[in-house]
Amino acid sequence: MKHVSRNLLICLLTCIFLCPSSVFAASALQKGATELGGLAAIFAVLHERETHYYRYADPAGPIEKHFTPLGAFDVAEMKLPAAAPSKSITIFYPRKLPHEPLPLVLFANGTGTPVSKYPEVLRHLASWGFIAVGNEDGNVRTGASMEQTLDAVLAEAGREGGPLYGHVDSWNIGIAGHSQGGVGAINAVTQQPSGSRYRAIYAASATSSFWGQDGKLGADWRYDLSRLSVPIFFVAGTGAWDAGTATGREATSGQGIAPLWSLHENYAATPASTPKIIARRKDKDHGDMLRAGDAYMTAWFSYWLQGDAEAGTAFFGKAPELAHNKHWQDVEISIPSENLQIYP
Repeated sequence: MKHVSRNLLICLLTCIFLCPSSVFAASALQKGATELGGLAAIFAVLHERETHYYRYADPAGPIEKHFTPLGAFDVAEMKLPAAAPSKSITIFYPRKLPHEPLPLVLFANGTGTPVSKYPEVLRHLASWGFIAVGNEDGNVRTGASMEQTLDAVLAEAGREGGPLYGHVDSWNIGIAGHSQGGVGAINAVTQQPSGSRYRAIYAASATSSFWGQDGKLGADWRYDLSRLSVPIFFVAGTGAWDAGTATGREATSGQGIAPLWSLHENYAATPASTPKIIARRKDKDHGDMLRAGDAYMTAWFSYWLQGDAEAGTAFFGKAPELAHNKHWQDVEISIPSENLQIYP
C-alpha cells in the first residue's frame, strides 16, 4: 500500500504541474486526498494559489505591476437565476458603487469551466471599477448564452430598487473569453443581435480554426474575424497544450489549442481598420492563461472602457510595455484608429 500511495502521490503531483487545466488538477487532488490524507495540505496550497493567484504572479513592467494586485474597490456579488444555456448568472461589482455608471465586462467560459470555477478572476476585475459577469454555461462557443446573460444583466440594471439600478453603462461593454470562451466571445460580438454594444474583446488561448473544421469539432467552433470592428487582444501560452508542434492548419498532427500559427492567422483575418494585438506568455500553458494575462487584460479594458491613458502605454507607442516585457514574446500590435505606430 505504501508503494501504491507513493505512485499515486507522484501521479497527482505531476497533474498539478503538467495538466493543462488547473481546475482538473485540483479535482484530481481532491479525489486523491481521500486515500492520502497528507494530500489535503497540497490541495489547500493549490487552492490558495488559484484563489489569490495575483499574489504569486511575477509582473515585469510598470503597468503589469500596477494591475496585478486587487484594485481599490471592495467587491460584492449577486446571482440571477437563468434558464439554459446560461443556467445561472453571477455578477461581481464594487460594493460602494460610484455615482457614474460603470463599464460592464462579460466572461465567456472555457469548456466545462463555469464561472463558479474561477470567480477570483472576475472579482479581481471588479475591484478595478468594473461590473464583471459570468454564467454557468460550459459550451459558450456560439455566443448564445452570452447574449442571454447580457440581456439579463441589462434588465437587472434597469430594475428600479435593485443594487445595479443606474450603475451600468449599457453602451460601454467588453467581453473576455478563455479557450472555447475565446470563440464564444468573438461570436457574441460578430454573430449575436447585441454584438454592436461591445467595445473591446480579450481572447485568451482561443481555440484555433483547425478545430472548427468538419470532421474535427465542427461548425459551432468557427468564427469570422473579418466581421470584427472592435479592438481585440489575443493571448496564448508557449506551453505544449497551447502551442503544439504544428506550423499551420493543414497539419494533421501536433495541433495545439491556440498555437502561434493560429494567432498569426487571427491577426491577419482581423480587418486592418480594427485595433488588434497578439502576444504569447512564456512558460505558461493553456490552463494557466485564464489568469496569467490578467493584469494586461485589466489594463486593456481600463483603456478602452474607462479611458485610462496610462493603461494604454502597455500597448501603444514606439515602445509599448507589452512588447518589451521579458515574460512575453511574439508580440504584434496594430492600433490604426489611434494613428499610432504599428509594432514591430
